[in-house]
Amino acid sequence: MIIYPLILNKNVSFVDPYPGEKLIQQEDCSEDELKTGFLTLTNKRLIFEKTEGTVATLSKKTSELLLNIPLNKIRSCTSEGFLIKKIVVHLITGEIYKFGVFSTKRWATLVNEQKNTFTLN
Repeated sequence: MIIYPLILNKNVSFVDPYPGEKLIQQEDCSEDELKTGFLTLTNKRLIFEKTEGTVATLSKKTSELLLNIPLNKIRSCTSEGFLIKKIVVHLITGEIYKFGVFSTKRWATLVNEQKNTFTLN
């Protein structure tokens, strides 16, 4: 089973899903410390894969999986910023990640909805 991307025409590989896992949202974005990559939200986890692009061929490929966060490890998700908008993901361990995505309010809402309905099964 493959999680099919919402982002088309990209030369990338994607993480294999867990049993029963469904793709909710996916976007090419950047994180303050981790730099550029794909942010993927499923009904079970939040995933960030680092990407490397080539300007000459306008292609991107994932280079490594940097974050694989089960939804039960997320304390909260909010949106912040006026000109430079980001979603802020607070983990129960105290770690904080800030992702630059296009629709911050939608992302924050989706992450919180999935977090609140998450089950370990």
